[in-house]
Amino acid sequence: MTEYAGMAESETHQAIEAVYRMERARLIAGLARMVRDVDRAEELAQEALLIALSEWPRSGVPNNPGAWLMAAAKRRAIDGMRRETMRARKHEEIAREIDGETDSTIEEIEAAMDDDLGDELLGLIFTACHPVLSADARAALTLRLVGGLTTDEIARAFLSAEPTIAQRIVRAKKMIGNAGLAFEVPRGAELAVRLPSVLEVIYLIFNEGYAATAGEDLIRPALCAEAQRVGRILAGLMPQESEVLGLLALMEIQASRLAARTGPDGRFVPLPEQHRARWDRLLIRRGLEALLRAEALGGADGPYALQAALAACHARARTADETDWRRIAALYDRLREIMPSPVVDLNRAVAHSMTYGPEAGLALVDELADAAALRNYAPLPAARGDFLFRAGRLGEARAQFEAAASLTRNETERAFLLERAGRCGS
Repeated sequence: MTEYAGMAESETHQAIEAVYRMERARLIAGLARMVRDVDRAEELAQEALLIALSEWPRSGVPNNPGAWLMAAAKRRAIDGMRRETMRARKHEEIAREIDGETDSTIEEIEAAMDDDLGDELLGLIFTACHPVLSADARAALTLRLVGGLTTDEIARAFLSAEPTIAQRIVRAKKMIGNAGLAFEVPRGAELAVRLPSVLEVIYLIFNEGYAATAGEDLIRPALCAEAQRVGRILAGLMPQESEVLGLLALMEIQASRLAARTGPDGRFVPLPEQHRARWDRLLIRRGLEALLRAEALGGADGPYALQAALAACHARARTADETDWRRIAALYDRLREIMPSPVVDLNRAVAHSMTYGPEAGLALVDELADAAALRNYAPLPAARGDFLFRAGRLGEARAQFEAAASLTRNETERAFLLERAGRCGS
């Protein structure tokens, strides 16, 4: 009997922890908006979990566990406010005022907390991604608060030391507190100014998962999954923002190829050689639907929507030979106008090489030779090597592949580039 009781309690604890993982970000969002302190909001959410672990095994999991946890955290927050008020005033003053001012103040707080806070989670996302923080700090804080990852998990994802990530998160929280930021969604013109920062952070997280900058693994699917999850939350909360939908479309379509990007031996498999039956058709369908919604809202020329349209060209092609490279080249021409950057120019050169031949690609990459942003960027000599290889200039191609291999910090990518160099002969 005791053994069965222990099993039941263990299952209840697992259920509680699963509920908490799902509700954690929303709990912290609502609490941070009230107490204006991220650390305190995290503490209150954790305290609510401890209360649930104590009470739910006896009473059972409530019908609305998220609301129960929020109510428990609210009570703790209000109790804390009362204690702080008591410490701040003499007991005699409290006795005279508690029936008048203090109780009404607490009631006002409770009423405010019970308002329909449909955008509280969105407010947390915008605060974690505030431009006052560096991009690295924004990414780490977003993964911590919204993704629920531990500092150890974030450190491993970005191949950083755990103390470094912990310090980065602590500093980010302090900066938010010192700046007096409200945990709210910006309005009007400020929303338009701040949204790109949020999208940049989400895509930064996704890209680190899709093509790791360093380490032995080419991909880190867990990071992609977190970015997609935050992107879906954002799209659900901002369904009329075309660029939010454009980013979601881009991530869903790109993520559909994750399983095919490496072979059974971990070797990198380039896009034209990927086994397309391994592409996730559900993610492709989701991505294409999000792209259609973005375009219907008039956002076809948004930077993320344009990149999603590029990814869609590959997703729609049943084989590599059916890829519409002419459309891809045209889309890159447009993207270059909307979002000029050396990286866009490099990708445009690849598209033009596939459309108009390797010499056309070489002409375009030669124009990028002096771009400071690409000076130590492995994809530049890798692309030039590919163009030279396809043009039959194998000796020059080999040198370019070897140069690219010396620049990359990712072991899987380095092995692939050296393999290509070997195919060029000695």
